[in-house]
Amino acid sequence: MFATSTLQDLPCFTVALCDYPSLPENERQRAEARYARTLARQLGGEPEVAHALRTIESLEDAPPEEITEEVKAVYHRWMKAARAAAEAGMQGLGGEDGCYFEVRPQFD
Repeated sequence: MFATSTLQDLPCFTVALCDYPSLPENERQRAEARYARTLARQLGGEPEVAHALRTIESLEDAPPEEITEEVKAVYHRWMKAARAAAEAGMQGLGGEDGCYFEVRPQFD
């Protein structure tokens, strides 16, 4: 698992490449780091990744009529960034059916 860090050395989010059992650990760590760097770059920094992820997670319980245009914009930015990050993370690995990157915020 790859954990990012802020200037205060507190992790903002973690990335884990899941369901790719044949991948050597050093390759897994490099893939997770590439994913995290690309996601942060696409969204404007590590704290912004954690903020966007919390916003996306809040959609699970939100009734459709309460979803604002701002939240929709965050969702679309997240999806675009996650696609770019997955492409970067999987670069050179060849891929494994069903593998995916899991991103989790570390602190609220």
